Amino acid sequence: MQDKPDNPTPLPAATIVIAREAENGFEVFMVKRHHQIDFVAGALVFPGGKVAPGDFDAGLEAHFDGAGGWSADDRALGAAAIREAFEESGILFAREEGASGLISAERAASLAHYRAPLDKREISLLEMLRREKLRLACDRLTRFAHWITPKMMPKRFDTHFFLAAAPQSHAGAHDGREAVDSIWIAPAAAVADRKTWNIVFPTKLNLMKLAQSKTVADAIAAARAHPPLTVEPWIEDGPDGQVLRIRGDAGYEQTSARLKDAM
Repeated sequence: MQDKPDNPTPLPAATIVIAREAENGFEVFMVKRHHQIDFVAGALVFPGGKVAPGDFDAGLEAHFDGAGGWSADDRALGAAAIREAFEESGILFAREEGASGLISAERAASLAHYRAPLDKREISLLEMLRREKLRLACDRLTRFAHWITPKMMPKRFDTHFFLAAAPQSHAGAHDGREAVDSIWIAPAAAVADRKTWNIVFPTKLNLMKLAQSKTVADAIAAARAHPPLTVEPWIEDGPDGQVLRIRGDAGYEQTSARLKDAM
């Protein structure tokens, strides 16, 4: 059996921070990973996952809205982010051909039978879009963060986070496969309730950054005003054990944590 590389190449991945207005600010949709998942098992995360080969399909070019100036890799990230969000939450950032608004919650619910086949790669994203005459609303995605898993990890991802306002009335529901629970929660509340939720370091810092804004529009405006810098944590030895650190200019309130607390 071939040994695993000491420093595996990060796999491209994408996620959407889905936000909606709430009574006292705004909240985000998060899912709890199944405990048997091999990456951040049991953690509360934003819906997302690896870029699939089908996300690079040239045929998707005819189904993008708002990605005209994007590179092929960026378009694949946008496709992956929308696909993964739909698979894991049932929330779909898409519109009918010729329409300006996003699809209704009822229309999204009628497409729920595609979630499992998409996840199992039994159908491609392009096939679904062609059958249902849909377009991907990349114009609703705002770049929010870019994190690369540390070099010492056995499994690494190059993850691009997008921020988007939830389509009206799309309630969201976890898939019951990769995710076993879901919640709409205020960013500050998610960070504060560590007894209920296991939140890893990147998720915690992104929630803290979101909590600096009062509304979804404020959060999107802040993200547009400060395009994300790439963050790749590293480990240093400290007086109380190993410390995980990140660059100090990426706009996060916290730039270090004890390794045992961060992972």
